[in-house]
Amino acid sequence: MNSRRAAKISLTLAIAMLVVSVAGFITTLVLNAFFLDKYNAYGEVPVPGSGSVHLPAGEVNVSLHTVVIGGTNGTGLPVPPLGISIDPPEGVPQPRVTESIGSTTTVNNDAHVRVWIVQVPVEGTYRVTTEGQVGGYINPRLAFGHQSSYGYLVWVFVAVFVVGLGDLALSVIWLSRSRPTVVSPTWSAPVEPSEPSAEGVKLERLKTIAALRDSGALTESEFQAEKRRILQGH
Repeated sequence: MNSRRAAKISLTLAIAMLVVSVAGFITTLVLNAFFLDKYNAYGEVPVPGSGSVHLPAGEVNVSLHTVVIGGTNGTGLPVPPLGISIDPPEGVPQPRVTESIGSTTTVNNDAHVRVWIVQVPVEGTYRVTTEGQVGGYINPRLAFGHQSSYGYLVWVFVAVFVVGLGDLALSVIWLSRSRPTVVSPTWSAPVEPSEPSAEGVKLERLKTIAALRDSGALTESEFQAEKRRILQGH
């Protein structure tokens, strides 16, 4: 396989990697946001209101979940002033609540947006009390769950895109350097006619007078006289 053919194959693979990475990124982003995001996996509590939620140890997302009419007009779901109190089981440390406003996901007028991240010290049933200024919201509640377990795939496709982009640049450079060299025709200087030598001139003159003699234009005596004159250099 020559170098130019290998460069073309590398370029094709780079383009394929870019196409696959972009398609994979968009697909995993949509799947994680709309189908694999378990934002309400552990239950919901109305706002305002109270309820019990069984939470696992570790990180738990708390999202505002409500119904919207006509969508969010691309601006995201506005988060009103909210309050939350999480009472742990007896003898269990208090969970740590950190505000973390996320992006809004809307499916068929059903919208949710992450508001807090809770670090749960021990798995158990926790008593949750909520409050907030939610007069303009339809059936508002706080949902307890987790993000998609396949969120890392988004970064995998980002890495594939970066690798493909680098391969594309290298392949273009490789292809440009492996172009066949066009050989220009070799130029040669015109050959100048050489000057005839003195002996050559004499020989030609002798041939001429011999032809004249044979044709009858010169007699034998005239031929001999002219021959002597040529041989003597006259």
